[in-house]
Amino acid sequence: MNNKSLKIVLIFIAAFIVGTSPAFADNLKPQKAGPRDKCPVCGMFVAKYPDFAAQIQFQDGSIFHFDGAKDMFKYYLNLPRYAPGKKPADISALFVTNYYDLTLLDGLTAYYVSGSDVYGPMGRELIPFVREAEARDFLKDHKGKSIIRFSDVTPALLRALD
Repeated sequence: MNNKSLKIVLIFIAAFIVGTSPAFADNLKPQKAGPRDKCPVCGMFVAKYPDFAAQIQFQDGSIFHFDGAKDMFKYYLNLPRYAPGKKPADISALFVTNYYDLTLLDGLTAYYVSGSDVYGPMGRELIPFVREAEARDFLKDHKGKSIIRFSDVTPALLRALD
């Protein structure tokens, strides 16, 4: 097999894997929290706080709902405590609620404002936005301290919010 044929075969294999991967499945949509869904971090009933709701979906079909992005990150950054046996690679989707239009968006691509004067159900919160411009406007209007991305969230940052 020549290099060109090998490249074509590899492209088809990659396309098949991506097309069948749970992370790219059409059914990966945020699920509404039910009246009995509790945040696994703090124990609050999530459906009471839809304006701040977040969720993690795992490839095995399990879904965990959170009363805010802050608790979702606490869970994510300490999977051994909250979800023994699960790894970040087992996650198929993360969703957080966009502050302005209250739609659930991809938590991996969101912009988060920390240190603002807007409080969530558990006090100071990371406030998610779909667009950086919205996050900047919010930061100015609500005395936020910084705009961060998913990979910037650390346990130390979360402790500073508590």
